Amino acid sequence: MNETFDPEWGASTLGVRAAEPRTENREHAASVSMTSSYVFGSAAEAAAVFQGQAPGYIYSRFTNPTVEAFERRLAAMEGGESCVATASGMAAILSLCLALLRQGDHILSSSGVFGSTINLFNNVLTRFGVTTSYVDTTADVATWEAALRPNTKLLFVETPSNPLVELADIASLARLSRAHGAWLCVDNCFLTPVLQQPLRLGADFVIHSATKYIDGQGRAVGGAIVGDAERVGKDVFGFMRTAGPCMSPFNAWVFLKGLETLAVRMRAHCDNARAVAEWLEEQPSVARVFYPGLASHPQHVLAQRQQSGYGGVVSFEVEGGRDAAWKLIDATRMLSITANLGDTRTTITHPATTTHGRISQEARDAAGVTEGLVRLAVGLEDARDIIADLARGLG
Repeated sequence: MNETFDPEWGASTLGVRAAEPRTENREHAASVSMTSSYVFGSAAEAAAVFQGQAPGYIYSRFTNPTVEAFERRLAAMEGGESCVATASGMAAILSLCLALLRQGDHILSSSGVFGSTINLFNNVLTRFGVTTSYVDTTADVATWEAALRPNTKLLFVETPSNPLVELADIASLARLSRAHGAWLCVDNCFLTPVLQQPLRLGADFVIHSATKYIDGQGRAVGGAIVGDAERVGKDVFGFMRTAGPCMSPFNAWVFLKGLETLAVRMRAHCDNARAVAEWLEEQPSVARVFYPGLASHPQHVLAQRQQSGYGGVVSFEVEGGRDAAWKLIDATRMLSITANLGDTRTTITHPATTTHGRISQEARDAAGVTEGLVRLAVGLEDARDIIADLARGLG
């Protein structure tokens, strides 16, 4: 493992050079360590490694060189001390909550979060005595503060949100959480550390679905938690070691390769998304476009302040509700009709019946997910070809 990387390198350099997982063979491209366990030279050596008295790998559920390389590289890019990789983005959120929260604790979450996150908070964590309440993602700090409870331990925000790309003020919420003895966790899936670094803005934890932009080609499923050495490096890692929602070495290798091109891809996603969003704003059958890179976005100034780019997700409402939204989606010939995002290929979906289809109508209303809403994850095709495909259903 290359230990000589400079944490002050830029995102592009860290994505390529941080924590290079070289073996004694000194290979230039990262190799993948596909093994479940590791061999020791003696019983004494095995005992020392198992007891933490000597370095070494034990079992790939919680120690694997390829997974470790991915964790170290992502932590470097986010400016964090430690990272724990998981089997999925949802496994990352679950691992953080079960490692740090206890019966009687309370989560204060932004309302505009992924539908599965809402289901996890409302239908799973409640069985263990952890409750959740919600605040509008864009609410001011006073509103967030008024919603705090004496037992609030975690503020959870997804910014930009899914699917309306609404923003929360990370620095202000970080100050609020610290003042009340709580932690702030930011789901950074839409922007990645290339475009936003929540830890540097004061957040305690960053969540990733590596399945999305970190992979970038829709090949593998995984997640990660980034934070400090104590709560992530010990507490969350300890949960991982015991409970086992781990990332496979092969998927970690895929994500390592994804990090190498992440900065270049994110800039291209931003350029294409901006072009598509500007075109959509001109279409008479489009009621509203949601994209922080547009001057019309109500939080455009906040986006300029806490992000270095606006991302690849564009959502918009069409006139005519579900019928018009489905007609548009079905009229496309090139775009991929799938709920996944972060791919080189542009994807299109109807959130009310896919990503947010399993939550209640009340929860959808709170999240602003209307029947006419369509979400685009703009890929790396020529922008003019994406626009031409959308035009088929907007006439």
